[in-house]
Amino acid sequence: MNAIQHLLTKQTKEVQLSSPQQLKTQLPLTAIQQQHIAQQRHHIHQILTGKDHRLLVIVGPCSVHDPIAVLEYAERLKQLQSQVADQMLLVMRAYIEKPRTTVGWKGFLYDPDLDGSANLQHGLSRSRQLYLQLIELGLPLATEVLNPMATAYFDDLIAWGAIGARTSESQIHREIASLMPYSIGFKNGTDGSVQIALDAIQSASNSHHFLGMSQNGLPSILTSVGNPAAHLILRGANHGTNYDAHSIAQLKQQHQGQLPALVIDCSHGNSGKDPLKQPQILAQIIAERHLTQVKGVMLESHLVDGQQKISDQMCYGQSITDGCLGWEKTATLLTEMSALLAQQDHHKLSILG
Repeated sequence: MNAIQHLLTKQTKEVQLSSPQQLKTQLPLTAIQQQHIAQQRHHIHQILTGKDHRLLVIVGPCSVHDPIAVLEYAERLKQLQSQVADQMLLVMRAYIEKPRTTVGWKGFLYDPDLDGSANLQHGLSRSRQLYLQLIELGLPLATEVLNPMATAYFDDLIAWGAIGARTSESQIHREIASLMPYSIGFKNGTDGSVQIALDAIQSASNSHHFLGMSQNGLPSILTSVGNPAAHLILRGANHGTNYDAHSIAQLKQQHQGQLPALVIDCSHGNSGKDPLKQPQILAQIIAERHLTQVKGVMLESHLVDGQQKISDQMCYGQSITDGCLGWEKTATLLTEMSALLAQQDHHKLSILG
């Protein structure tokens, strides 16, 4: 064996994981929880198709890293939902995977102990346990579909999903999105290209036969019927924003006046990665909603403003990936925006009356 062969042999390591069906058997949904998730998916679909006037608000930590803090956030979000229920449907971000431009922490699913041990089996179990705890609170869950092989472990739990800017162009992600039983949004590219997301929506809306993993963990040909609720997420670009009414009008003009249902990401390119800009962005989106017909928004929010690096002395409730808006600012923002939406509805009724 030469030196290169020896090096490759040393680097190769395989660890067998539980199959999706095994994990679901160990950590099952109750029949009542299944009904609630079906209802949540239906409500989201109704909003995206314009049959429900409420604003879809996908809000929560950029990523999960501390289940205790996430559960505390969820308890607060549940209480807030009762206050804004007439105008907003709050869906909690529960992202367990994070895309990396180069290298870095890949998310709670892959490294739940934050120590580089990459205990994926532990991550699968802890992620599903956390999801079940969040579902027990009655919250719809949102995630990013990053590794298509991971979807089978959680496809029964999620109410809404996103395909990121770096993966909207991926055929594999378009195919898996066509199989998922929940609404999925595709983000425009980091260069601002909306066409790749529109192509992805068209692809995901159709049926496919493709290579994937079965519930038993075996390589299989999967057959999808198409996702009827694929939609567009505008997340800005490296060179600027695309959340305002003028930008959306330009997009509609470029695409013969037709765009799929719109969700606006108040973070990333639209905020220039400054989480404290999210309130002013959301305020403008709602002020212009009568022009844009935006159906939903995304906010990165946690218990504490900002972000931090992984260390031995981390701040409780602060993101370790993208910076987030703190809870007090989040609660104030959504309460105020709900009141503004109510005023807009009252104004419409006055005109019609």
